[in-house]
Amino acid sequence: MRLSESSSKSKKTSVSSLIEVRLGKVQELLDLGIAAYSTGFVPDLTSEEFANKFAHVVDADASGDSVRLAGRIMAMRILGKASFLRVSDSTGNFQAYLARDTVGVENYNLLKKMDVGDIIGVEGAPFRTRTGELSVLTLRFTMLTKSLRPLPEKWHGLSDVETRYRQRYLDLIVNSGTRDIVRIRSRIVSYLRNFLEERGFLEVETPMMHVIPGGAAAKPFETFHHALNRQLYLRIAPELYLKRLLVGGFDRIFEINRSFRNEGISTQHNPEFTMLEFYQAYHTYEDLMTLTEEMLSGLAKQIFGGFSFQYGDGDVDFTPPWPRMAVREALIHHGVLNPEQIDDRNSVFIKAVETGLEVGKDDSLGKLWMALFDELVEDKLWGPVFVHSYPVEVSPLARRNDEDPTVTDRFELYICGKEMANAFTELTDPIDQRSRFEEQVQARALGDEEAHFLDEDFLRALEYGMPPAAGEGLGIDRLVMLMTNSQSIREVILFPHMRPEKGS
Repeated sequence: MRLSESSSKSKKTSVSSLIEVRLGKVQELLDLGIAAYSTGFVPDLTSEEFANKFAHVVDADASGDSVRLAGRIMAMRILGKASFLRVSDSTGNFQAYLARDTVGVENYNLLKKMDVGDIIGVEGAPFRTRTGELSVLTLRFTMLTKSLRPLPEKWHGLSDVETRYRQRYLDLIVNSGTRDIVRIRSRIVSYLRNFLEERGFLEVETPMMHVIPGGAAAKPFETFHHALNRQLYLRIAPELYLKRLLVGGFDRIFEINRSFRNEGISTQHNPEFTMLEFYQAYHTYEDLMTLTEEMLSGLAKQIFGGFSFQYGDGDVDFTPPWPRMAVREALIHHGVLNPEQIDDRNSVFIKAVETGLEVGKDDSLGKLWMALFDELVEDKLWGPVFVHSYPVEVSPLARRNDEDPTVTDRFELYICGKEMANAFTELTDPIDQRSRFEEQVQARALGDEEAHFLDEDFLRALEYGMPPAAGEGLGIDRLVMLMTNSQSIREVILFPHMRPEKGS
């Protein structure tokens, strides 16, 4: 529900008054000679380590051990002679028990200067309360950071999606589910890196600013380097630089990279995103199907303990082997075209027009196939399923198939109706590659802003000779969405790009 203008102003006024109250408490602390923003307190345990180490404490007597923990106050229950604080850190939360007789009257009165949101350090002994909760019997506590702004809804939750994405720091404070996504994302990236390194792949870093954008069909972001006096582009993919490394003699390489595409924002797209891109010399796209299947099924087993997990309203099963289907097979299998229509360009064109697609009267059969595939097939591919044999005209960097030169040795991996990976046996023939680039240049001249540029230096590298190889790009953000059951890419990117706030 959107706040009315008057209620919005009232909310802002209320927050401002609370900030004034907390600023007054800062001054009161300073008057007492106590720093509201201090340093030097070093905890020796996290809340998780505290819970594990002292799980054996079973009664109300202090164990005799001494502990130091720190975190943000998430709840306070102030009583006459004793109080309970719920304190959160990066691994969970713990309870601190403060008794007036234990910490001293003067220190106990300092609780009145503290608020939910403050960051404190506590020292004391582990014990269990009468209700059986492991807690810290606090002997000393230290104010580390005074929070001036109140947490939303008294910290019980932050549900406004816009606020969650714009103020991710606040979302992380109050929503444990968001913190869980961050941790799972880290586990996924670590697994992918280790999987490839264990198989002899070398991690590399290539430029993020390109003289010529390439490696994908996308509109780039433009910038300008004044010292060099030249136009530069944020990379849309690292592909052409990674292939230069294949020419240079590295047979197995990968990069976990940030790429940028000057396109729309949606639940599936962010202009800045993360990809894993890897290349393996002397292998084919079919080998990468097998490798990808092994990599992702192993990842599912590590995250979920098995091959099956839930996404949205359905279940996903990563049990190998995964089905493989050519583009033309997919169009027939899902009832878009019948076997008599599939190779008849006129019939396919009529179908595309009847479907309401914007297609050109001169579009090739392959382009018409893909227009229909994207519109009528893609979202039906729950998968995981490898779709292969893409038309040449939509695969300018992929090798032609030996048996059918109108298609390429390329596959895309689909899971839950979304493209998760794109891979192909690389085009190593510099003559064929130049011809493909020239076709892309013509398409750009006719208004296709996503068509490839002609990269002379890359062609020169191919002329020195690139070994036969296969390469793949895997979308990290979409993979994290899948494995955290997130419906929007903004849930899995810490600081997603947003439209400007009103009034900013």
